[in-house]
Amino acid sequence: MDDEDELLLRGRVYGADHDDPGPRPGRAYRELCGGPLDGLLLDVTGWDAEQLADGAALPTELSRFGGGGRAHYEPRPADPGRWDWAGDTQ
Repeated sequence: MDDEDELLLRGRVYGADHDDPGPRPGRAYRELCGGPLDGLLLDVTGWDAEQLADGAALPTELSRFGGGGRAHYEPRPADPGRWDWAGDTQ
């Protein structure tokens, strides 16, 4: 089993419909590690190399700022399939 198969067997996708939260075959995902979105998968299908290198600031009510806050995630240097939490902002 490769890493993509393993991701498809677990996890919910950030921003996905609660009735159908699972990952989809043929899509590209990054695992969010730490912080308020720990364990969720982020769909990065269609992102270019620069966007992937930058990471993401994801809106979430679970950030330390509550509604309107964002959780920041950056690619892990040794494992770009996992993005580590870098903090929260408003």
